[in-house]
Amino acid sequence: MAAALTATDRAARVKLMIFDVDGVLTDGGLLFTATGDTMKSFNSLDGHGVKLLREAGVSTAIITGRQSEIVARRAQEMKIAHLYQGVENKVAAFGELLKETGLSADECGYMGDDWPDLGVMLKAGFAAAPANAHPDVIARAHWVSEARGGHGAVREVCDALLRAQHRYDALLAAACGA
Repeated sequence: MAAALTATDRAARVKLMIFDVDGVLTDGGLLFTATGDTMKSFNSLDGHGVKLLREAGVSTAIITGRQSEIVARRAQEMKIAHLYQGVENKVAAFGELLKETGLSADECGYMGDDWPDLGVMLKAGFAAAPANAHPDVIARAHWVSEARGGHGAVREVCDALLRAQHRYDALLAAACGA
């Protein structure tokens, strides 16, 4: 009988990291203006983590149930390669993403925080959750951040992937000018 893969083993295989938005890239709060526009707050540490993944050759994607121009703009700023918004069936979107990229589910990671994310989390090779995710999501995740969603949880998972793929130290050294 083969030994079960650790979270680090799973993270080492990730070529595409996929994120939910509300509760993962944001704190899950939805702010509405008097005219009905939605505002969201994103963490700059998370954005830098996504940039580091890209530099290490790990592609990124967003699959989210909501449709938002704010998310489209933030995804463009972070140079996220694949953006799926207004998705009712995240598993179907994940299947489309696999076809588009030619990757297997085992080569993908997914970070989600609530029940709509579970279908993809159970199919992806590496499933991550922020510290404040729903308990049923945390119970099914391979890896859980110490930070809450929107407060550095994405950066933590990016760092974990980079460490598992032995890229973290070189990227850090480059940042220090070494």
